[in-house]
Amino acid sequence: MSWNPAIEPGCPDAGDLDSISTLIVPRARDLGGFEVRRALPAPARQMVGPFIFFDQMGPAEFITEGGIDVRPHPHIGLSTVTYLYRGEFEHRDSTGAHQTIFPGEVNLMTAGRGVTHSERTRAETRKSRHSLFGIQTWIALPEEVEDQAPTFEHSGSDALPFLQGEGKDVRLILGTAWGERAPARVHSEMFYADARLDPGARIPLPDDHEDRAIYVTEGSVVISGDTFEAGRMMVFRPGDAMTITAGEQGARLMMLGGETFNGPRYIWWNFVASSRERIEAAKSEWAAADWANGRFNLPPGDDSEFIRLPE
Repeated sequence: MSWNPAIEPGCPDAGDLDSISTLIVPRARDLGGFEVRRALPAPARQMVGPFIFFDQMGPAEFITEGGIDVRPHPHIGLSTVTYLYRGEFEHRDSTGAHQTIFPGEVNLMTAGRGVTHSERTRAETRKSRHSLFGIQTWIALPEEVEDQAPTFEHSGSDALPFLQGEGKDVRLILGTAWGERAPARVHSEMFYADARLDPGARIPLPDDHEDRAIYVTEGSVVISGDTFEAGRMMVFRPGDAMTITAGEQGARLMMLGGETFNGPRYIWWNFVASSRERIEAAKSEWAAADWANGRFNLPPGDDSEFIRLPE
């Protein structure tokens, strides 16, 4: 569809650097030839709206037989969101979901009281050179749904609102923004979008969400005359009208935010919860590995191994 005319023309001014409440420069970690950059949680900022974890995966190139093999592991109290720029991999989880994800699509797994999943490169993909580049995020759940049954939802690229015009292509992944709503079910107010901007193109931040941030994955952006290169997350002050301008080579960025929670969230390993007691209970049950009677089970089709609880 065309770009929402309600926000073009007449973008707000870019604002000033005081509008950036937090600048996050994630460190890269090499996971055996596969690089990850983690922006959230950070020492200066645990969450942006409900987003409590934000990882850039890659870009990585794999030769024959290479790929990723994330063995079955557990989650509670969150939704995992997978979105790829390049490549593919196979998701299996204990709800019975089995889904290969491709660029521009969304995998949304809501753990609730407990879920187990794995992520692996498919055997046929390993037969030739391939690449992987994408973003994985976790969204903390409100207290009233922390104990719900786990669910999985996949949205194809054609199902996601696509806004285009004035030098920008924007795909709304989750939530609401710019008058559009993404199809996947979420449990709190939020927005999450993939924006690709031509050199000098401008995009306003949604002004109807409390917390807002951007993460630059490619190129650069200009804010109040200062340039921010790829691998930077900027969290903005609530309420300020903000427009992001792409740099000389253009930009690709993830835009995210939403309402803040009314209490803290605790995070340990793959567990997120509103209380430490919930995390301790999940730790005990995963360590027990009682797949027949406990809260956790292993994914059908990938149940011969799992990641043990860290010591």
